[in-house]
Amino acid sequence: MDILQAVILSVVEGVTEFLPISSTAHQVLTAQLLSIPQTQFVKSFEIFIQLGAILAVIVLYWRRVLKQKEIWKRILIAFLPTAIVGLLFYKIIKEVLIGNIVLTLWAIFLGGILLISLELLYKEKQHHAADIKDLSYRQSFLIGLIQALSVVPGVSRAGATIVGALMLGAKRAVAVEFSFLLAVPTLLSAASLDLMKMQFRFSFDEWLVLMVGFGGAFVSAMLVIKWFLKFVSKNNFISFGVYRIILAIAFGFFFLK
Repeated sequence: MDILQAVILSVVEGVTEFLPISSTAHQVLTAQLLSIPQTQFVKSFEIFIQLGAILAVIVLYWRRVLKQKEIWKRILIAFLPTAIVGLLFYKIIKEVLIGNIVLTLWAIFLGGILLISLELLYKEKQHHAADIKDLSYRQSFLIGLIQALSVVPGVSRAGATIVGALMLGAKRAVAVEFSFLLAVPTLLSAASLDLMKMQFRFSFDEWLVLMVGFGGAFVSAMLVIKWFLKFVSKNNFISFGVYRIILAIAFGFFFLK
């Protein structure tokens, strides 16, 4: 992987990480388009640059979060299911699931149908949670349980979290913010676990590529987070569901023809 490819993949990560369209799927599909083989380093790169996206959330939300411990209690409770699944199935996730084009495309397609179906049924009501603190511990845990499904590439961590929060009685803006904050322990633990498994055995050139990817993901994620919050204040998620379906069909013809 060269620097230009690292920049492209990092921008794709930053743009897609917090949208309900699956950043992992876009990483895999972009790597295919750029003819980047799915080596162990590339898989580690795709996980590591998520740290850049995490930093964007921390920069934007640290003041609010530090003042409201009740928010972090709910975030950590929601994180538990994914932490358990990630630890138990790390090898299967990295060696079998990530990079599986057929599985990824099916997950994107079915996720698009689910997103559209949910939006057609969902009606935001007055009693729905208007703040993360309004979510119960039980609701938080169930949202995390649904997020755990995102270990399958193409499902989308953000999409699973948002869908789970909406199904369990959160308003759209709350579902999106919960997804942002839940990304911090989820992605941080995934990247840390991968680095420990690799024992930090990267060459100087590989570390340079990783740092470029980190920076690209940070900048692009900052811009997307701000845009997405404005978007959900006036729009629903149907357009993302349609995008997922079109993407799955288009790439299906490209890769599986």
